[in-house]
Amino acid sequence: MKQIAIASGKGGVGKTSLVASFASFANAVVADCDVDAPNLHLIFKPEIEEKIPFEGMEVAEISEEKCIKCGACEGACRFEAIENFKVIEEKCEGCSVCQLVCPVNAIEMKKRISGHIYVGNTRFGKFVYGLLKPGEEASGKLVTQVRRAAEEIAKKDGKELILIDAPPGIGCPVIASIGNTNLVVIVTEPTMPAIHDMKRVLSVAEHFKVKAVVVINKYDINEEMGRKIEAFCNENGIEIVGKIPFDKKFVEAMINEKNIVEYDDKLAELMEEIWNEIKIK
Repeated sequence: MKQIAIASGKGGVGKTSLVASFASFANAVVADCDVDAPNLHLIFKPEIEEKIPFEGMEVAEISEEKCIKCGACEGACRFEAIENFKVIEEKCEGCSVCQLVCPVNAIEMKKRISGHIYVGNTRFGKFVYGLLKPGEEASGKLVTQVRRAAEEIAKKDGKELILIDAPPGIGCPVIASIGNTNLVVIVTEPTMPAIHDMKRVLSVAEHFKVKAVVVINKYDINEEMGRKIEAFCNENGIEIVGKIPFDKKFVEAMINEKNIVEYDDKLAELMEEIWNEIKIK
């Protein structure tokens, strides 16, 4: 089973648009691993078959029967998550200090539901995505579970490819998205922040010994910066598998809940050419 992650060092460079387009050609299980702010489902409009609770961080729970109301827990909590000898779940960070200082063992740490994994059918096939509740953490752990769910579906359905929409940046959820993949496609654009962040993602891929290729989106908005990206990639042996011009039709397609392949024939041909380059890597 091959796994390809589409990543970017910063948001807004067109990563999700590319994943949505590649889904038209890939015959793959698609996984949206941007669990803090997934948006691929807005284009795919999946019919949800399964909603799986995700237990992330722990939360403290005070036993009213055991509690002697000494106030030690409230005094020790740096997050002000305990008031009137009750835990405010939204503030609790699961650090368990309150449990350590309680003299009568009246506090237990229990798992809480921090988000969900959704599995559904789309016009492109099976689709999996995760969504954390607002303010929750452990996004890397949820990404791992989303990928496991996608792998199980791929094995069950006999699919040979998983296409991963990775979150932007280089943090824990990105590491969980691109680790143990076969290829990372880094989407960038000809701006200074995008070039800087492209290099950061490349360093992460290199650390995990995952091959990386580059797609330059909106390459014609700054030709000088575009040439700098090409020069950097050529100097470092990184293949550029595609260049996409700026076109408002990408936004129009999303507004109409479609990918660009469904919306514009000329751009569909370009996206297929890029995908054909990617799939043979």
